[in-house]
Amino acid sequence: MSRPLIITDCDEVLLHMVVPFREWLDEHHDVHFDMRERGFAEALRHKDSGIPLERELVWQLLVGFFDTEMHRQKPISGAVEAMARLSHVADIVVLTNIGERHHQQRVEQLAAHGLHFPVHWNHGPKGEPLAAIVAERRPSTALFIDDLAEHHQSVAQHAPGVWRLHMVGEREIAPQIDVAPLAHARIDDWTSAEAWIMARLGEGPAPSDIYHSDGAPA
Repeated sequence: MSRPLIITDCDEVLLHMVVPFREWLDEHHDVHFDMRERGFAEALRHKDSGIPLERELVWQLLVGFFDTEMHRQKPISGAVEAMARLSHVADIVVLTNIGERHHQQRVEQLAAHGLHFPVHWNHGPKGEPLAAIVAERRPSTALFIDDLAEHHQSVAQHAPGVWRLHMVGEREIAPQIDVAPLAHARIDDWTSAEAWIMARLGEGPAPSDIYHSDGAPA
């Protein structure tokens, strides 16, 4: 058994993504991105017609953004500093759905901001790859951070003893995002999140039968 382990997402937890993506779409592709919409199917529309983008075009634009525009992504306020402090008490890895194509770019991108952590690329739900990371490292305590509710559900299923923090660090979209029902807490700022994380790391594994969104014990 080793030190505590933090497994964190990147986009909207460590780095901004939707805002620079929106700016790039507007500047170079005449696409309006209404971030109040819940899904890309309706959120991305041609500016001249207002018609939603075709699904295949949405995917192409996302790939294109990560191909050439990752330099636009800046750290979420307080993320770099909090990660530096937390790294003194826990190991940290990044589990990101960026895909193998952009894996090395993500490693270099995070390193450029002082975040020198192992990066695991993934497609789809994160529960199984997270469980594999935990099984390999055998930490005393493990904690997961992500902005998407479906990943908290997946982790709750495959690694129920892992603490789960729902964080949406992008202020422009956080109010529109519902609390993940299978997260132990929802905190969107790093000052409060760091304190919550430190407390959980000192408690040992999460009770596998609590799914409160406010972090209160069962």
